[in-house]
Amino acid sequence: MPFTAFLLVLLSFLSCEGGRSLAHCRLVDVASASNFHSFKLRHFHLDLHLNFAVKRITGWQVLELTPVQPGVQSLILDTHPSLLVHSVDCKVPGASGAPDVVLSLTYRIEPFTDYGSSLNISLPAAVIRPHRAFRVTIRYTTTDGPAIWWLDAELTCGQTRPLVFTQGHSVCNRSFFPCFDTPAVKSTYSATVRVPEGVTVLMSASRSAYSKQDRVFQFSMEYPVPAYLVALVAGDLQHADIGPRSRVWAEPCILTCAVSKLGGNVERWLNVAEGLFGPYVWGRYDIVFLPPSFPIVAMENPCLTFIISSILESQEFLLIDVIHEIAHGWFGNAVTNATWEEMWLSEGLATYAQRRITTEAYGDAFTCLETMFRLDALHRQMRLLGDNNPVSKLQAKFEPGVNPSSLMNLFTYEKGFCFVSYLSQLCGDIERFDSFLRAYIEKFRFSSVIAQDLLDFFLGFFPELKESCVAQREGLEFERWLNGCGPPLCEPDLSAGKALTGPVQHLCDLWGMDAPEPQVISTFDLSSWSTFQTVLFLDRLLDRSPLPQEVMSLLSSCYSALLDDMNAEVQIRWLQIVVRNSFYPDLPRVRSFLHKHL
Repeated sequence: MPFTAFLLVLLSFLSCEGGRSLAHCRLVDVASASNFHSFKLRHFHLDLHLNFAVKRITGWQVLELTPVQPGVQSLILDTHPSLLVHSVDCKVPGASGAPDVVLSLTYRIEPFTDYGSSLNISLPAAVIRPHRAFRVTIRYTTTDGPAIWWLDAELTCGQTRPLVFTQGHSVCNRSFFPCFDTPAVKSTYSATVRVPEGVTVLMSASRSAYSKQDRVFQFSMEYPVPAYLVALVAGDLQHADIGPRSRVWAEPCILTCAVSKLGGNVERWLNVAEGLFGPYVWGRYDIVFLPPSFPIVAMENPCLTFIISSILESQEFLLIDVIHEIAHGWFGNAVTNATWEEMWLSEGLATYAQRRITTEAYGDAFTCLETMFRLDALHRQMRLLGDNNPVSKLQAKFEPGVNPSSLMNLFTYEKGFCFVSYLSQLCGDIERFDSFLRAYIEKFRFSSVIAQDLLDFFLGFFPELKESCVAQREGLEFERWLNGCGPPLCEPDLSAGKALTGPVQHLCDLWGMDAPEPQVISTFDLSSWSTFQTVLFLDRLLDRSPLPQEVMSLLSSCYSALLDDMNAEVQIRWLQIVVRNSFYPDLPRVRSFLHKHL
C-alpha cells in the first residue's frame, strides 16, 4: 500500500467520520446490511407517486454521498423483498469541461434477514474520489412491505376514502426506500409526492408546500434524522390550529373531538419542556390522528407525531402519550441511540423527561401515580419472563437476524427511566440534573450516541461524582445497570403520590380480605377517581386472579355497570378480570366490547 494511502487509512481509523470516538468507529449494527461506515450521507430526495387503486408507490430516490474510507468499491443499502429496484445510475463529470455523463450502475439484491435484503451497487473508479460528493439515483416500486399500510375506506375512521401511512420504527423503512437503515446515520431529506385529487399528504418534515394544479406536495426536512423517522401519511385529512406552532390533523369525522381533547395544552407542554431541556429545535409540533389499525399507540416522527385515534377515549392516556412524544423531540430525535441494542437511550430518557414535564405541569402526585402504574406493569412482565431473561438488559445484545422491534418492551422504558432517575439522585439536586440534560442535548444534538457517551459526559459534568467513583458503587455499578438481567437495581421514591395511590392500595387490601365488607367498600367512589387510579386498582385485582366466585359476584355488582360507562383503558382491564376468572354472567360484555373496538 502506498504510504499516502496508508496515512489516509490511519487517519480515517483514528478520527472516524466527524471526529467520532473509536467506539463509534467500531460500532456494529447487526440489524443493518449496509456499509454505512464507508460513506457520509449528506442528503437524499424522494420523488414518489401514490397509486391507491393498486396500492403501489412508484418513483425514485437520489442519494448524495461522500466516501469517507479509501478503497470502497460498492455502496450497500438496506432494502426489502417487497421493494422492486428498476435501475441505478450515477452522474460523473465529463472530461475537459464536457457535460456530465450518466452511468448505469450494476447492482444485485442479496438476502439478509426475514425483515430485509441488501442492495449491493458496484461503484466505478470514476465515482469514488475521497471526500468528494457524488449522487446515485435509484428507480423503484414498492407495495405493501412492513413500513407501508394501505387502508381501504372501510378501515378508516370516516369509511369514505382510503388512506395510507408508513411506520418506520425500528427497521421497516427499508421497505419504503433503500437506505442506511440504522439509527447511527442521520441526514436531511426532501420529497416530492404526487397523489390523486382530494388526497392530502403529510410527512415528518420541517417545511412543506402544495401545488393544487399539479396535485404535488413538496417536503423538506432541514435537520438530520435517521431513516426510521421518515414518515408519510396520505388520505382525507383536515386540520385545525391548536397553538402558534401546532395543529391537529385528522379525518373530518374525528377532528372536532381531537381538538377539544387537546385544547391549548400542547403549547403549554412545549413551553414546560423548553424550560427544562432547552429550545425545541424542530419548528412545528403537529399531530395526526390515525385509524385504530395504526400498529402502535404513537410514534415520535419529527414535526408530526402519529397517534392512534382510539386514545381519544381516555384524556389521561392521551395526555401522557402526547407529552412522551414531545419529550422525544429532545431525547430520541435530536439525540438518538446509535444502535437498537441501546434503545433505552431514547425511551428511558424520554420517559424521564415526560415525567419531569408532568411534574411541572400537574404536580408530583399525578406523576407518581402514573409511574407506579407503569412500574407495576414492569414487574408483571418480569414475573412472566423471569429474572434472568436477557431481554431485561438495558444493553440487550441480539443475534443477527433478530428483528429489533421484538425487543421493544417495558425494560427500555421503565428500567431505563429508573437508571436515569438514579443518575439524577446521585447529583443530589433535580435542577442540577436538568442543567446536565440541557448540556447533554447541546453537546450531542443531531448526533447518535452510545451509553458510553452519556455516562462519560455525566461524570465529566459532575467531577465530584467521578472522583467518588459512583460508577463503581457496590450493588449499583453502572455496568450492572446496563448489562445485568432482572428488575431495576433501585426505583425512585413515589411517596409523593400517596394522596392518589393510597386509596387504591386501601381498596385493594379490602378486596383481598377473606370476606370483603360491602358497606366499607361502598365508601370508595370509583366514579370520582382518575383513570390511572382506576386502572391501577383493576390491574392489581387482575394480578390476584383467579378470585373466588363470590368475590367476583360482589365485584360485578359493585362495579360492572359503572365501568361500562368508562373509557376503553378501564373497560378492557375489567373484562380481562372477567375472562381470567371465567365469570360467565359478564361474558356478554366482552363480546360487546370486541364488536365495538375490532
